Amino acid sequence: MSKNDNNSNKTVLVTGSSRGIGKAIAFRFAQAGYNIVINGVKNQEKLKQTKTEIEQYKVSCLAYLGDMGDYDKAKELFSMINERFGHVDVLVNNAGISYVGLLTDMSVEDWDVIIRTNLTSVFNCCSLAVPDMVREKRGKITNISSVWGNVGASCEVAYSASKGAMNAFTKALAKELAPSNIQVNAIACGAIDTEMNRFLTDDELIQLSKDIPTGRLGRVEEVAELAYYLASSSEYLTGQIIGLDGGWV
Repeated sequence: MSKNDNNSNKTVLVTGSSRGIGKAIAFRFAQAGYNIVINGVKNQEKLKQTKTEIEQYKVSCLAYLGDMGDYDKAKELFSMINERFGHVDVLVNNAGISYVGLLTDMSVEDWDVIIRTNLTSVFNCCSLAVPDMVREKRGKITNISSVWGNVGASCEVAYSASKGAMNAFTKALAKELAPSNIQVNAIACGAIDTEMNRFLTDDELIQLSKDIPTGRLGRVEEVAELAYYLASSSEYLTGQIIGLDGGWV
C-alpha cells in the first residue's frame, strides 16, 4: 500500500495501540502517510518497539505512555500533539480491557477500572479533540466497540455495559457534530484474534470458530482496514455501529 500525499499533513491518534487491534490500525494509517500518535498504559518497551516499527514507514510518530481514562494524562498528550502536529484529524478510541467473571465476584475497583478505561477515556479524548475539529470543520472519530455492546455477554457484564454506553455515545455525538462536518462511527468487533482471547483453551477457540458463520476469528488487519475506510469515507456516513463479526451476532 502506497502513501497518499494528501495524508502527509494529517494526524491520527490511536489509543491503546502498543499491540493488537490498535497497533494494526496505527500501521494501516502509517502506510497511508499519516502522522501517527500511539498510546499505551503499562509497557514502555512494547510502545517503543511499536514506534520503531511505525517509523519504518517513513512517517512521524509520537508515543505516549499514560492512561487516557485520566483526564490530566489525556490533556498532557493532546498538548504534545498540538505542539508537534497542530491538531488531531482522526481519533480512534481503541483503548479497552475486559473482565471475565460473575458480576457478584467483581469488586467496585474492578468496575471502576473497566469504565475508566473503556468509556471515560473516550469522553476525555473526544472532549480534547473536538474543539480543533470544529474549528477545522472536519474530522473523523471511530470508536472500537464490541458485539457485546449490542447484545450483552454472560460473565462480561461490565465490559458489555461499557461498550453499550460507547455505542450510545457514538450515536449521540455523531448527531451533535454532524453540522460541523465531523463524522463519528463505531466498529462493533466480534471475536478477533488478539491477546484478549488468550484465556480460551484450544478446544474453546475451535468451538467458537464453529459458531461463527465464516468459520474463523477475525484478523486485526480487517479491523484496521475498516477503521481506515471510515477515516477516508463519505461525509454522509455517521452515527453508525458497524458490525465486524463474520455474521456471528
